[in-house]
Amino acid sequence: MTTDHLIGKRPLRHVRQAASKVPEVTVYFWIIKVLTTGMGETASDFLAQTLGPVPAVGLGGIGLVAALTVQFAVRRYVAWIYWTAIIMVSVFGTMAADVLHVGLGVPYTLSTPFFLAGLAAVFALWYRSERTLSIHSIHTRRREAFYWAAVLATFALGTAAGDLTATIGLGYLGSAVLYAAAIAVPAVAHRWGNLNAVAAFWAAYVITRPLGASVADWMAVGHGRGGLGLGLGPVTLSWTVAILGFVGYLAASRKDVQRDAVR
Repeated sequence: MTTDHLIGKRPLRHVRQAASKVPEVTVYFWIIKVLTTGMGETASDFLAQTLGPVPAVGLGGIGLVAALTVQFAVRRYVAWIYWTAIIMVSVFGTMAADVLHVGLGVPYTLSTPFFLAGLAAVFALWYRSERTLSIHSIHTRRREAFYWAAVLATFALGTAAGDLTATIGLGYLGSAVLYAAAIAVPAVAHRWGNLNAVAAFWAAYVITRPLGASVADWMAVGHGRGGLGLGLGPVTLSWTVAILGFVGYLAASRKDVQRDAVR
């Protein structure tokens, strides 16, 4: 799914110019999205082990608020600012899911549907207010607020879902394979079925979270848990370097800057 699929063919009289606050949906978008999910997973665990759960959550919350404050302050999409906010959402979203499970003892079988219901509520309120869930309509503060609420909910949901499948017998590698296959479903359903482009986008967006997190966990955890044993720190660092490389390329090339055409 690309920006052209999500925008669709609309007569010019229904289009107006506005500054976009989100990137164009290209292959780079999906690559960086998966990388941020994995990096956020291992970074969250690394911080919790290094600093302790409470300081880690506090630091993650401060980072999230700071990143979103800057994101809301700019008037259009800026690659470094946007993806920094996504990274902090990834880190804090992981922490939110882990707090329910580790801190409060809520099983993943309950937290997964809980976050799913939360995401559904965000989408329902967003659509009721704006009559669209398209990410290419993000040109007002209210729509941007709905967008980031949905993003945060998808990260928490994806974290819980990924941990659920990993702990019921699939393991991290099995979960990665499962979600790699699952992410193709909305693309196929959109291209050859009747699935709406916006619904297909958000379905794929949710799945990228457990996909990236499962791969990163598989790389980081020890052999006794079915992983490669590379460690949380090295995996976090290597995925961060990859993110910096892709985002730096996009910031220089501007290949992900949308045409400012929105409904």
